[in-house]
Amino acid sequence: MNSLKKYEFWLIVGSQHLYGPETLAAVERDARTITAGLAGDPRIPCRLILKKTATTSQDILALFREANSSPACAGIITWMHTFSPSKMWIAGFAANRRPLLHLHTQFNRDIPWASIDMDFMNLNQSAHGDREHGFIQTRMKLARKVVVGHWQNPAVAAKIGAWMRAACAFADGAELPIVRFGDNMRDVAVTEGNKVSAQIQFGWSVSGYGLGELALAVRSAGAADLRGLLAEYRERYDIAPDLAADPSRFARVEEQARIELGMRAFLESKGAGAFTTTFEDLEGLTQLPGLASQRLMESGYGFGAEGDWKTAAMVRAMKVMGEGLTGGTAFMEDYTYNFEPGNELVMGAHMLEVCPSIARTRPRIEVHPLGIGSKADPARLVFETQTGPALLATMLDLGDRFRLLVNIVESVEPPAPTPKLPVAKVLWKPKPSLEDAARLWILAGGAHHTGFSTQVTQEMLEDYARMTGVECIVIGDGRDTRSLEAALERSMRF
Repeated sequence: MNSLKKYEFWLIVGSQHLYGPETLAAVERDARTITAGLAGDPRIPCRLILKKTATTSQDILALFREANSSPACAGIITWMHTFSPSKMWIAGFAANRRPLLHLHTQFNRDIPWASIDMDFMNLNQSAHGDREHGFIQTRMKLARKVVVGHWQNPAVAAKIGAWMRAACAFADGAELPIVRFGDNMRDVAVTEGNKVSAQIQFGWSVSGYGLGELALAVRSAGAADLRGLLAEYRERYDIAPDLAADPSRFARVEEQARIELGMRAFLESKGAGAFTTTFEDLEGLTQLPGLASQRLMESGYGFGAEGDWKTAAMVRAMKVMGEGLTGGTAFMEDYTYNFEPGNELVMGAHMLEVCPSIARTRPRIEVHPLGIGSKADPARLVFETQTGPALLATMLDLGDRFRLLVNIVESVEPPAPTPKLPVAKVLWKPKPSLEDAARLWILAGGAHHTGFSTQVTQEMLEDYARMTGVECIVIGDGRDTRSLEAALERSMRF
């Protein structure tokens, strides 16, 4: 994907001329050291650029206007090394269109007990300079993240890095074309939504295209490209024995390769970062895109089945946030439960389209009947999935607002094989429990389609919700479930 490499973040350090040129020179020197230190931390995923020390309202307004006009700037970090009167920041903050992070730190970690004097105190005033800075942001009702701690503390870098990842997803979404091949699954409510409202809120531009256009792109796939892609399949995946031994069966895999080539070319021609399909609209295609959709997801595209463009956009956002981190992110659907006392589990899967970025075993290409969609048996990747901490996230259109709903889960090893289930699947224990998580999810209006991730964190999603201006409800993070349930019930009455 390389989405994170497109963006940079600006550090603006605040001061004023009251303290004289020597203090301002020290401010700039310390700011360069902090910038270099953070930029070299592996937890910081993007370029960090130190800008001119802000000492006047004119400086500040010019910097924010410059950030607004820079496509590369995905966010602004502010820090008050000294006392910077906050009325100087009003015009700049009013003009700002970039996510904000307020870093509350200081250059020195420890107080130099034996040598501290008033020169030191005048230079190192973050303890009250940042409080003045925080007041004006609260007074102006500005959404921002506040990170507190010494800049060399790994936890500080980790929080900044999480915010940067969310800001990159925010920037990516602000100009995200989403291609819908066909419409939504008929009569389904949760996959619908107001596309105009979504574009205003997030920037997502959702456009529908007829299947005839995709079918034409599929038929246009070149023979050399097809051979190269099939060679890649053989290198990266196991091939089921029945396919390897029977050319007529392997032809189903070849058709998925043509679909992948056609879909990828079509998406690239539209500059799209996400797409949807539906089994109810396949005119011109011989199979529902299974292996093709899995492969496109693996390369960074967001995906939603049955026309679910909101989940496609969220999967894309989560893939941007998680880029380069251990684990993966996939389109997911809650499918069935294990209600065994003491071992309550949710099985997540889909007809075909689970992204192999969450695989822990080498995927295998198989062909099986689908039983839905009235098309030929589609090829798909089947694999065992990663275990460990994970989460599910879905974006809901509630009519008067959007809601980001998250459940913290633990992905676990299946207690027994499922030899007759020909799809990739995930088993997870919802937190705090299946009973509480499912009840709260349903009360919150949670969808059955989600983004499942073993790399994205709760913090990233909360930062993303703050940037996009939507409410974020997290289930399973240790908060009192009864209070959350009461809050959800109140939200339905008013």
